[in-house]
Amino acid sequence: MSGLRVAVIGGGLAGVSAALAAADSGAEVVLFERRSRLGGLTWSFARKGLWFDNGQHVFLRCCTAYRSFLQRIGASDQVVIQPRLDVPVLAPGGVESSISRSDLPTPLHLAASLARYRHLTLWERASLARAVLPLMRLDADDPALDQVSFGEWLAGHGQSAHAVANLWDLIALPTLNVTSAEASLAMAVKVFRTGLLDDNDGGDMGWSAVPLRQLHAENATRALDRAGVELRFLTRVDHVAPTDDGGWTVTTEGDGGPSFPVDAAIVATPPRTAAQLMPEGAIGPVAGLGESPIVNIHLVLDRKVTDLPLAACVASPVQFVFDRTASSGVDSGQCLAISLSGADRFIGQRPEELVRTFHQALGDIFPAARNAVLVDGAVSREHAATFRPAPGTGALRPPARTSFPGLAVAGAWCDTGWPATMEGAVRSGNSAASVAVGHLSSSRSRGPTGDGSLLEGAAP
Repeated sequence: MSGLRVAVIGGGLAGVSAALAAADSGAEVVLFERRSRLGGLTWSFARKGLWFDNGQHVFLRCCTAYRSFLQRIGASDQVVIQPRLDVPVLAPGGVESSISRSDLPTPLHLAASLARYRHLTLWERASLARAVLPLMRLDADDPALDQVSFGEWLAGHGQSAHAVANLWDLIALPTLNVTSAEASLAMAVKVFRTGLLDDNDGGDMGWSAVPLRQLHAENATRALDRAGVELRFLTRVDHVAPTDDGGWTVTTEGDGGPSFPVDAAIVATPPRTAAQLMPEGAIGPVAGLGESPIVNIHLVLDRKVTDLPLAACVASPVQFVFDRTASSGVDSGQCLAISLSGADRFIGQRPEELVRTFHQALGDIFPAARNAVLVDGAVSREHAATFRPAPGTGALRPPARTSFPGLAVAGAWCDTGWPATMEGAVRSGNSAASVAVGHLSSSRSRGPTGDGSLLEGAAP
């Protein structure tokens, strides 16, 4: 495929995955990124000599595409994966429990943990089977499931509001970025089936041991350079348009800016930006996907207050807390990051108010934090961290292939079968590269049509 050029617009995980996959297939690839870095919504910022990540992006053992991506960019040794799922769940007042697995087959691998789960009543624990067993029989690809909310389904299967808040939402909220009440049943089935119920080790958690700028941006930049991908940073693409000969033109920095002729293009940007860049009708009404925010509060304390690498919380404004001491560069004391998914009620609050509120809430979870001095506090926000996977949104997520030959779209918001996760982003990039490379292969083998345009190839 030497000599055939592919443009990738956007340097997030979807764009980087697409660029690497296309380059590995033999295409000449140029990647345009408006920022000075790669990584998209996974980034880090420096403050007072320390590094903080914008969000605590975790993955699961079942995230095979993302784990392959880490291996491809040479970053597999910079993440931690639990040998087996074990998430401490804490509540104010010292009530502790955990969600953990054994080596038994599913769903028995969770049975012992849930039988001892102190954040549910005995009756609620006994009632879990009324939802778990039917959940294992549902098919996430059934379009009817996308018309029902997960919360509605749980209520119909014997799950109390207390059980939803103290168990089901501990998993649904961080993975879907909305509560069970707001989430599509189809997306929830995907999370619980693939992550917890299909394989007994699928839910083992992993996270970065280094700042995300190092894990994704720096490693990806080197990998793309080794693959021969041309990187154009600080370059804003204004539109992508078809040409008369079946190719595409990427125009940058306004109509008077330079244009780049390519044979195929992959738009790997947020949905609204993608719709603006591409010809009208390339994808459907993606604005209907909505947006859901994530907020993170980073607290630097003068002493260590917990030995836990991570914990979930109930009956507290804290959702998840992660120990980021080593990765941030703190050499005395402790750095804890509090991650808030579906953070609509927090997104507009002042940073100092959030720091004060969550420093106090942290003391209710870890009593040692009450005597710890707050050395520094910082807040990071992503207003449009993910699309909002409400009932009905499944039909709005476009496939990688657009209605224009040689034009593909990528992003965690596309129709990957996964929620808006790093796994979904990587899968979308790989699919988009298959569409673009398949088009180029078919175009080369078939040649021009009678009117001079190129035929669209069948991509896998």
